[in-house]
Amino acid sequence: MAELGPDRSRGEVQGWLAEERVTLQRGAETRTRLKPSFKLRAGDRLTLVLPPPPPPPGPLRPADLPLDVLFVDDALVALDKPPGLTVHPGAGNRDQTLVNILLHHYGETLSSEGGDERPGIVHRLDKDTSGVILVARTDPAHRHLSRQFHDRTTRKLYLALVKGDPPDATEVTAPLGRHPKDRKKQAVVSDGRAAQTAFTVRERWPGYALVEARPRTGRTHQIRVHLKSIGCPIVADATYGGGERLTRRDLGLEPDAPLLERHALHAHRLEFEHPSSRERTTVEAPLPADIQAAVEALRERFPRT
Repeated sequence: MAELGPDRSRGEVQGWLAEERVTLQRGAETRTRLKPSFKLRAGDRLTLVLPPPPPPPGPLRPADLPLDVLFVDDALVALDKPPGLTVHPGAGNRDQTLVNILLHHYGETLSSEGGDERPGIVHRLDKDTSGVILVARTDPAHRHLSRQFHDRTTRKLYLALVKGDPPDATEVTAPLGRHPKDRKKQAVVSDGRAAQTAFTVRERWPGYALVEARPRTGRTHQIRVHLKSIGCPIVADATYGGGERLTRRDLGLEPDAPLLERHALHAHRLEFEHPSSRERTTVEAPLPADIQAAVEALRERFPRT
């Protein structure tokens, strides 16, 4: 008998019922047309015929799209990842990811430590987070960089435009884990993994602030959840309470125009030990055009006197 495990969704089970993959044996009665609301009785027996597994994915195809290269040598490439770009292939997207673009530009000169689906990928950024990301070009470089991320010897600096009135400087230490009601989200939970982020306000306006975030740990959605936990969600972060977008009209400015249509989080600076020279190396990505436009609009709306 197959072990289904705890990760089957309600929608998946309802799909099995609709496709009549579940058979109910109740005494001498056999039924396959079952509603999701049906109730089991003592002695009932259920049989499930699982759909066949999907065929294995084919090889990844290179994508001829540009890369914004901040630094490159024989060991690694440092890139400024644009918002909206997924780092590695997954369900529904196997052709338009950073990995596909890397295959076009660097082909076989990428490390193999991450496997066939993630050549060169040492760490990742969320799809809508922009900024510095490192890519390894050799297996020794990959292992050296991975060890630094694991041991927390890299230094990361993010910039985030947030709603609210954060303190000038604060440190949030709050454990993170899967949201109890939404598996796609993270949340502060008592039994979560330890997480720590230091925040410093770089510039502020009524109801908004540009914040520097220095994560001490590397949990999923860490900066976004920690900012939400102090009542200062990232602007245009629809997942964690920052709204779906930001326009000039939202700030009381004319003419109206969109400013931000993705969460305003940018990986601005990354410091690490170079895997070949062993020298401390710092790579920076400038504030992207959309977040810069939002900052300029706030300066226009609330000029310094």
